[in-house]
Amino acid sequence: MDSFEVNKIVGAVLGTLLFVMGIGFLAEAIYAPKQGPGPGYALPEPEGGAIAERPDAVATPLPVLLANASADEGARVAKKCVSCHNFGEGEGNKTGPHIYDVIGRDIAAVGDFSYSDALHALAAEHGTWTYDALNAFVTNPKSYAPGTKMGFAGLRSETDRADLLAYLQTMSGDPVPFPAVEDMPAADPAAGGETAPEGAAATEGGDAATTH
Repeated sequence: MDSFEVNKIVGAVLGTLLFVMGIGFLAEAIYAPKQGPGPGYALPEPEGGAIAERPDAVATPLPVLLANASADEGARVAKKCVSCHNFGEGEGNKTGPHIYDVIGRDIAAVGDFSYSDALHALAAEHGTWTYDALNAFVTNPKSYAPGTKMGFAGLRSETDRADLLAYLQTMSGDPVPFPAVEDMPAADPAAGGETAPEGAAATEGGDAATTH
């Protein structure tokens, strides 16, 4: 093969490369994305540079919850507690003290049950198991009575707690009436909410779902 043929081949290869490169540059020039000016409108900045927070939900007053509570539903909720507590009259203690007639009973008062120091301290401070006390205790036992032996995590649902209290009311020969809705303390305008009922104690703390 003479030099003329070699030059033709090299020229053809170079020409092809130049053609391909030229097509690429042309396509880039035609189809290059255009940079827009930004969003169609600017979002306003929160005042003070802070993001507004959603206000906390206001808890429903316990008398209102109890007025609408279901003892039948409470029996279902109480199934969380039966591994550690008996509910019937004369059934005795399990890991935790028996729950029969607990509403209105003195805290840490079941004579044949060994209570934690936390429950004895609670008894000295609050006295008896009121509806408010039981509601506060079963919400979060370890928070309400630090040091309690009770392993139950608590009931977060206010409806479940009210239903449980309605069921506990039936577990008594002399049921304690629910607090009347009209007996609720007046709201404190300065606080922007309702005043918590007095005597919100706890229940008896131990190893289960209601009171030890």
